[in-house]
Amino acid sequence: MNRRIKIQCALALAFSALTACQYLPQQSKTSKAPANKFSDATLQRLYTLQDERNTAELLPYLAHHKPQYRTEAALAFASVQDSLAVPALLPLLTDTAATVRQAAAYALGQTGSARAEAELMQHLKLEHHPQVQAELLEALGKVATPTGARYLNSFAPTSPSAKEGQAWGLYRAGLRQQVTQQGTGEAVNLLKADNPYAARLAAAHYMARTPKIDLTPYRKELLTAATSDPAPEVRMAVVQSLAKVRATDKARFLSTIVQSDPDYRVRLSAVRAMAGLEFAAIKPAVLAALQDPNVNAAVATSEFLVANPSGVEVPPLLQLLPQLQDARVRGNVIWVILHNSQPQSRSYLDTRYKQQYQNARTPYDRAHLLKALSGDYGNYQYIADEMMAAQVPVVATTAMEALILMRQQPDFPKRLEKEFSEIFRHAVGTGDVALVGMAAAAIRDPKLNLRTHYRDYSFLAQAQLKLQLPRDMETYIELQKTLDYLNNRTESAAPQNPFTHPIDWALVKTIPAAQQAVLHTAKGDITLQLLVEDAPGSVANFVALAKQDFFDSLYFHRVVPNFVAQGGDKRGDGWGSSDYAIRSEFAPLHYLEGYVGMASAGKDTESNQWFITHSPAPHLDGRYTIFAKVVAGMDVVHQLEVGDMIWDVELKKPAPQTVAAKSTRGFHLNLASFLKNK
Repeated sequence: MNRRIKIQCALALAFSALTACQYLPQQSKTSKAPANKFSDATLQRLYTLQDERNTAELLPYLAHHKPQYRTEAALAFASVQDSLAVPALLPLLTDTAATVRQAAAYALGQTGSARAEAELMQHLKLEHHPQVQAELLEALGKVATPTGARYLNSFAPTSPSAKEGQAWGLYRAGLRQQVTQQGTGEAVNLLKADNPYAARLAAAHYMARTPKIDLTPYRKELLTAATSDPAPEVRMAVVQSLAKVRATDKARFLSTIVQSDPDYRVRLSAVRAMAGLEFAAIKPAVLAALQDPNVNAAVATSEFLVANPSGVEVPPLLQLLPQLQDARVRGNVIWVILHNSQPQSRSYLDTRYKQQYQNARTPYDRAHLLKALSGDYGNYQYIADEMMAAQVPVVATTAMEALILMRQQPDFPKRLEKEFSEIFRHAVGTGDVALVGMAAAAIRDPKLNLRTHYRDYSFLAQAQLKLQLPRDMETYIELQKTLDYLNNRTESAAPQNPFTHPIDWALVKTIPAAQQAVLHTAKGDITLQLLVEDAPGSVANFVALAKQDFFDSLYFHRVVPNFVAQGGDKRGDGWGSSDYAIRSEFAPLHYLEGYVGMASAGKDTESNQWFITHSPAPHLDGRYTIFAKVVAGMDVVHQLEVGDMIWDVELKKPAPQTVAAKSTRGFHLNLASFLKNK
């Protein structure tokens, strides 16, 4: 009996336990990690205020007790760029957290306000953190008066990071023409091989992009860097700067670089630096460069000939023409052939090239050949008629480009001035955004002196009234600039785009921090990593368009050799936009090779066009949103041509091991270790 009772009790207990288990809460599964940092409601709020350009509500976050939010608030003002925030940002230069000090320095530089100059110099004397020093120095270059430029020249860096910051500061000041001879000498010193890569890169761009500096005294140092620096990005910028060197042997050393450097970007930079040299002295190098294995080098060389046709011999070009397969290269060479041919030869050549134009396979091939025909002034009416009759935007747009190129030539026939002014007026009347914008820009070109051909300018104002904002913002701005010029008015500020496209946070929160997008193109695949934590609005916009198949079967409509390849335009000519605009998002990132930015007609005018850089383009930093970078397929980018198709865009989730933890936007540093080193 006792045994039976024990068994019954055991069964009862087991049954009770089983029953009880039915009411126990389920063991929770491991919670899924958030896709990106925007699961943090405060961060989402900060980026929303940035997107709304809401200075008043952003300012209190600069005093938040958490350094992460003070940092993000400071960086928000790098995009808002409201000078009213300057007094509130300045105290953050003494913040206890290095990330906050660095962010404040970047934001102050982005405001461009000279009011920050004295404080930046003062804090440079007190700051010991190398990365913060670097940001302070670059920010100083962005706001420097002659006082700040002199400070940059004499600054004595004590770390590689500070040396890089000084170099970028000199470069930023140089872009703003805050230049001294001492500063140029210091930049030359920074080109030396024992300096960090970033310092040499910044110094090389200082040489290449600073206007009105004579580099003749530094011929030896520049040639050394141009031919021996291990980084092609440094060599190409230094080679570009050789155009500012006066030397009797310039043709020889540039020709050597054109025919020997292993990187096509350096070779084409050497071609461009040949401007002003006699064609006979550079002929072998130029003819070789027209057949360069990289199409971008060949295109750049053909463009060089169009820009510098004087003295170019026709027979070698005619002989070379059958070997040139790229339509853009062929078109430019044909232009030079027509421009430099004797009048009796042009009739035959015109007929021949017009047939090629009519039989061209693609709209882009047709466009290149139509532009080629503008080498002969006698073709102007033919080109104008084709422009008006064109069914494809890229043909009409290129025809207008060809007519403007004609009108800009120094030997343009005076007898045709009235006819061209009427063509431009007629183009404005078409209402086509490209023709209107391009014609307006030509009308205000002071070198063309077109204002005397118009009794009134009402046709421009009427065209402006028909535009739709924000879609037609670029054309609107061109018309407004022209009206201001013709009426002798100070240039008007661009109209503010209506804020109609806030960030889609529901979409943003689904995008992994290392989300990838694969561009399947005619030349091969290009894989982008989207930087959602740096530019959530831009990335969400790109992802939304990709999910709608917006980019499918579009073309790379613009390729500027050794600069960018640009796509995303439904029109296919660079003038196509959407019915909305998104906000610019500026983070402390730099345009290096393979970075992807949003095309725009000015701040806060971005929509659907984007570009990929061929090489560093620091003059775009802080002016064009960076929202992605190429992580595979850069070799494809370097082979892209105008007219290459984007078959589709595939959104591809990254493998788990590729997802890197990130902290504060832009700096890509581990926040904890950074704060430890403050």
